[in-house]
Amino acid sequence: MNSRWWFYSVLTGASLVFAPLLLLLFAAMLTYPTLPSLETLTDYRPKIPLRVYSVEGHLLGEFGEERRALVTINEVPELMKQAILAAEDDRFYDHGGVDFKSVLRAAYSNFTAGGAKQGASTITMQVARNFFLTNEKRFSRKFNEVLLAFKIEGSLSKDEILQLYINHIYLGQRAYGFSTAAQVYFGKSLQQIDLAEMAILAGLPKAPSAYNPVTNLKRAQLRQTYILRRMHELGYIDAAQYDAALKFPILVKRNGSSEFAIKADFLAEMVRQVVYEQYQEATYTQGIKVYTTIRQKDQVAAHSALRKGVLEYDSRHGYRGPEGFIKLAKGSTDEVLEDALLEVTDSEDLIPGVILEMNAKGIHVYTRGGQIIVVDEEGAKFARPQPGEKVALKRRLRVGSLIRVKQTEKMTWQIVQQPQVEAAFVSGNPKDGAIYSLVGGFDFNRSQFNHITQAWRQPGSSFKPFIYSAALEKGFTPASVINDAPLTDAPMMVDKDGVVTTEAWSPRNFDGTFEGEIRMRRALYMSKNLVSVRILQAITPQYAQDFVTKFGFEAAKHPPYLTMALGAGSVTPLQMLSGYAVFANGGYRVNPYFIQRIEDGNGKILSQAAPVTVGRNAERVLDVRNAFTMVNMMQDVVNHGTAFRATQLGRKDLAGKTGTTSDSMDAWFCGFQSTVVGVAWVGFDTPRSLGEQETGGGAALPIWMDYMATVLKDVPEAVYTMPPGMVAERINEDGLRDPEGTRTEYFYQENLPPLREKSIIESIVDQLF
Repeated sequence: MNSRWWFYSVLTGASLVFAPLLLLLFAAMLTYPTLPSLETLTDYRPKIPLRVYSVEGHLLGEFGEERRALVTINEVPELMKQAILAAEDDRFYDHGGVDFKSVLRAAYSNFTAGGAKQGASTITMQVARNFFLTNEKRFSRKFNEVLLAFKIEGSLSKDEILQLYINHIYLGQRAYGFSTAAQVYFGKSLQQIDLAEMAILAGLPKAPSAYNPVTNLKRAQLRQTYILRRMHELGYIDAAQYDAALKFPILVKRNGSSEFAIKADFLAEMVRQVVYEQYQEATYTQGIKVYTTIRQKDQVAAHSALRKGVLEYDSRHGYRGPEGFIKLAKGSTDEVLEDALLEVTDSEDLIPGVILEMNAKGIHVYTRGGQIIVVDEEGAKFARPQPGEKVALKRRLRVGSLIRVKQTEKMTWQIVQQPQVEAAFVSGNPKDGAIYSLVGGFDFNRSQFNHITQAWRQPGSSFKPFIYSAALEKGFTPASVINDAPLTDAPMMVDKDGVVTTEAWSPRNFDGTFEGEIRMRRALYMSKNLVSVRILQAITPQYAQDFVTKFGFEAAKHPPYLTMALGAGSVTPLQMLSGYAVFANGGYRVNPYFIQRIEDGNGKILSQAAPVTVGRNAERVLDVRNAFTMVNMMQDVVNHGTAFRATQLGRKDLAGKTGTTSDSMDAWFCGFQSTVVGVAWVGFDTPRSLGEQETGGGAALPIWMDYMATVLKDVPEAVYTMPPGMVAERINEDGLRDPEGTRTEYFYQENLPPLREKSIIESIVDQLF
């Protein structure tokens, strides 16, 4: 009886043990054939974003839901792989896809907790889940995950599985894969990051949001410390590496900073719009690559020059006060300060911070990540009121003030502010229109309005060369004498709600003075408004309106009124680039373009630029003699006139024209050397005066100069050769040919000025001798 009881007891116990196992085995047999094909893994084709490159192949930008950069397992640093294993699955190379010890531990924990509270996913299981399953914590999902892990392990090698994981895992900030995350968080390639940074990245898969170093660096560092400790325990690193990694400063890229080494946000957005128009949603998923005409050296120089120029302008007009105020309770923690700065966007090197203390040593400022910097007296001078100046409370610095700081070249700190003024710069090749650099505004993150293509502004005096060029075709010469004198009650056509009326107009020169009769050359380089108006009167506004279309301007944007002489029409900086290129290339019309070629994800060329090029298929729109004469006169703008400051570059081959509109609302400089044209503009989005003393030569020209100083370094000086059909003659101050004249001037062969009449004495001497 007892033996029979024991038999049934053992049988019952065995049934309780083996029945679930048999049931699981049966379920596995039924489920396994229904598992998804592994073709997604063996033929891995993730969503690859649109990528935009410079002409040298440097990444300028990317667009897509998923930021992703694929790497092979051999390209991944060994320490990076070990950091991942220490964080996620240190027995990865030992188990067959499922770590049963961890599974049993998790199962016991979940059973005692009364629900699915803890997981034991291996890297293989995470690959299965990320590719084929959801994240819901259900037994059925986990069962399928285990079966898929076995299937994956049977089809792929360990390195292939780890490579999929490294490329596919989501790591926050729209970054998929560790290579992309290295760029997003640290602005470095995977091969460039330090062990400490590797540990930060390795901590992200567990909870990308919770351990995001951008939003919660302290929590990310707690996870980092755990991973470094595990790496040390597992023998991946020694004690010295462990200690060094713990001390390594983590510098995370913040919002407003770019993961791209070259700042070209406005150009990249222009590319995106062009590609999307053609490929629609496939733009963001098929790995399309766009190689632009942007040159790294030019773009870096343009971006730096524009920011420097804008900040210099801003500093000339005084401190407007802190951006805000944060009430700090006694003993405010770093978390409080971090939360206060969370909504404040960075603007590259203009770093937001909160004043913690002001004492004799300086102003102590808290910046993101817990860094406290000290601004000395010199660095705070810009924000200090002048002696005797009454300053409103909101403009004063005090504890809790939200300010901006910038590090100087001497590694000290200074108080700065977000500029209100805007600016734009574009440069290109005058021979074929290729855009070399394009900066559409001070900060793309602050405003995506592209001033290069979207801002229709008055060009002011920078438009005068086109009027003068038209005058040359009407018989004027650089030696023509025009009266620089007041012009009162000149008829000015005004369009009021579609009704054109005539009003009296009395234009004046910028400096309010007049020189009387002067040669056309001097009138241009001294930017004499009254002379320009009289020239336009002579050739007629209607003729000039038609003539400027040769340079790419829209006739409708330049009504045929006398105000056209002073640049009262509307242009974009890109149009000005195109217009000045005609002068620089000897009279040919070229069209600006910025895309060299477009490739698909496999490198197949989808489209290739075929620009019109000078000397090959570009259309001549201007007599070469006209172009030469205008270049020569604009060289004098630099050598003797309103752009004299540019002589600091030490070159004789620069030409251009400054532009300042009424009430100094816009400041321009458009200029060139034979190999590159550049256009700089400064102004407010809502037009208002830049300041009484602000001009194109003071606000825009320095930007152009800083750019040219970089890109023309080591470029030989160009020589502009007088073309056939022209002669060089000596002239006097009256613009007449004179063998004894002190100046040399260039003329069309058929349009020479008369010889100076000889005096009676000179005539007698000629007869006698």
